[in-house]
Amino acid sequence: MASSETAGTRAQVVRSISVLGATGSVGQSTIDLICRNRDAFTVEALTAQTNVAALAEAARRTGARLAVIGDADLYDDLRAALAGTGIDAAAGPDAIVAAAAMPADCVVAAIVGAAGLAPTLEAARQGRRLALANKECLVSAGDVFMSTVADAGCELLPVDSEHSGALQALAGASAESIERITLTASGGPFRTWSLDELQHVTPEQALRHPNWSMGAKITIDSATLMNKGLELIEAYHLFPVTAEQLGAVVHPQSIIHCLVSYIDGSVMAQMACPDMRTPIALALSWPGRMAAPTQRLDLASIGLLSFEAPDEVRFPALKLARDALTRGATAPAVLSAANEVAVEAFLSRRIGFLDIARNVADALEAAEKQGLIAPAANLGDVLEADSAGRRLAQSLLGRYV
Repeated sequence: MASSETAGTRAQVVRSISVLGATGSVGQSTIDLICRNRDAFTVEALTAQTNVAALAEAARRTGARLAVIGDADLYDDLRAALAGTGIDAAAGPDAIVAAAAMPADCVVAAIVGAAGLAPTLEAARQGRRLALANKECLVSAGDVFMSTVADAGCELLPVDSEHSGALQALAGASAESIERITLTASGGPFRTWSLDELQHVTPEQALRHPNWSMGAKITIDSATLMNKGLELIEAYHLFPVTAEQLGAVVHPQSIIHCLVSYIDGSVMAQMACPDMRTPIALALSWPGRMAAPTQRLDLASIGLLSFEAPDEVRFPALKLARDALTRGATAPAVLSAANEVAVEAFLSRRIGFLDIARNVADALEAAEKQGLIAPAANLGDVLEADSAGRRLAQSLLGRYV
């Protein structure tokens, strides 16, 4: 699509879209935007892991050609839910990968966790637009994934609000002109809590994010600040900067999503009310823009935007992620995998809130001692590191009881 086209012209261009992870928070926001712009989009495929009812409803709402459920045992349930609609049904991990390869102008990759690696890589291999909301592709498989993107000529657009903000604030700037990229963090629900108070955090408290409505895992990551650490690793692969040029600042209002500092002293900030539909809409319509039903920013009513340095003593996950980025090789993959195990253990009340970071740190240390941190040449190497991180984190959970 030529850059000279107007936003109005773009709105009339029909794009075909597939959504991997259609029943999660990003997927649901994407479905909402598609349904509000029915003349602009057709839907090729929608996928989910286990939520048959939500997947079938989304497929009916969007008129998708295909719906895929990841759990193969749920195929009959999905087929029954779609009976009479004319929508094809499929099931199993291989079917999700096949859905990712279907011809579509844009694939929204919103499957959470390592389960999203294979289908998202397959979507990248198609060489079309990929709206990326799966962190693991860049965190766990950054070098492998970006090599695939480059080889296929894939147009990669980030869906995270912070990385979308960076994309906009960079506006095609040369690498030489960039001094620093700073991602903002809300600080989560425990920004002002003491270490003693953090020892008694419950899952219910951690799931009450002050600004964003997200899935359980990413909400816990936001509370520990691991999410911001993972985003720094993502930014390293997405943008032409070194690890030393990346930073984070706590901004409780979540109005500014990213700041880009330039060598002349200028700082560009991208601002918007917190709503995932803003970065999703940009990824779907880039380099144009499409209407989104989001709250409009009123700075006068907000009155104050505040900032503070992140506290890595109370929230050590941020430093763990930075150290993994510096270590390189498969350290980020082990970090991400161990974090998934630790978050699940916390949500199931097997460990405490502060034990999440402890478990990840111990798993990384064990992986290093066992020689499991090594360069990854392909997806198989990444999956081996992911498996090792999970195994080590699981084996260490007993020490925090």
